[in-house]
Amino acid sequence: MKTKKPLSLYIHIPFCVKKCHYCDFVSFASEKDIREEYIKDLCSEINYMSDLLADYEVNTIFFGGGTPSIIEETQISLIMNCLRDNVSITADAEISIEMNPGTVTKGKLKTYFELGINRLSIGLQSSCDNELRILGRIHTYQQFLQNYEWARELGFQNINIDIMSALPYQTIATYENTLKNVLALKPTHISSYSLIIEEGTSFYDHEHILNNLPQEAEDRRMYELTKDLLDQQGYHRYEISNYALDGYECRHNSVYWALGEYLGLGLNASSFFQGTRFRNADKLSDYQKNPYVKISDRADYEKVPLHNLMEEFMFLGLRRMAGVGRKDFQTRFQIPMEEVYGHIIKKYINQKLLFIEDDYLKLTTNGIDISNQIFSDFLLEGESSK
Repeated sequence: MKTKKPLSLYIHIPFCVKKCHYCDFVSFASEKDIREEYIKDLCSEINYMSDLLADYEVNTIFFGGGTPSIIEETQISLIMNCLRDNVSITADAEISIEMNPGTVTKGKLKTYFELGINRLSIGLQSSCDNELRILGRIHTYQQFLQNYEWARELGFQNINIDIMSALPYQTIATYENTLKNVLALKPTHISSYSLIIEEGTSFYDHEHILNNLPQEAEDRRMYELTKDLLDQQGYHRYEISNYALDGYECRHNSVYWALGEYLGLGLNASSFFQGTRFRNADKLSDYQKNPYVKISDRADYEKVPLHNLMEEFMFLGLRRMAGVGRKDFQTRFQIPMEEVYGHIIKKYINQKLLFIEDDYLKLTTNGIDISNQIFSDFLLEGESSK
């Protein structure tokens, strides 16, 4: 019997109650009928892809957004049933859904559990209500706690909580309080991101916001607090911004970091599939007009050049604390890592920013601090890898 190839699916639900002030994702408020039409088109896209996916089995599914929990539980059921009708899903697949407090009911959570969704990712961001208001979040900390309690009551074991640091008007004390409040709940996974003000967001043009961000020393202390407090409570850092109890690392995101194959479904969803990259339409009207677009006709379609694959394999892999395996590199690209990157590796090992352990190349603690600078050095000129 032919062995099927592993694949991950990302399902984009672009709808929100309102856009948060820091958000630069494709997301927006919408009416009920627009959501209903979108779910139909999303299922049409899944049906269209089914023949292409005959040789694959799906190991992870991730509902992201936007706010997936804003749509009705019956609509999540439609999508899950459509997926099961059209693709092979492994019995132990990790199936995640992002949810925002203020859009969740106990009934929705019960339906998720019954559908086999086995991982929740809850966007808390802060346990300080004033900071939540500044961010433009629609929920309070108490609403989050209610949602979390419901999830535990219903039997969800695998729960991630998202938090953010370096927020406008945030202090070290309020951030530490958020960390301690989250740790008291004992989730299986915590993602901690530092706020980045992106062009095009509401925050970008607000001078009073830009003038009231934590100073660099405060931002650094928040970063250190995250590492120290989470480590003390048994959460190991397995990626630059992600911490987990043993056995609860996010399998879906790990596919991205290992340069595995994934297919994005829905508005503006990106894919890395069969050596190509492409993206779905980013305007709702365009997506709804034709969800059956051939892969080769989708936005930004390209056969990814070898040197780009090598670059991504290195800097995505180095985001993980496990690092990049030298044997893995050679198996994938049929060339030793040192033959392509030897001078760069030697440079950063000498600077004590990289090290090799058990045949894996890893960032040191100081290397993590300037990781973006290091990653940029792994970019190749198109000719150099041929």
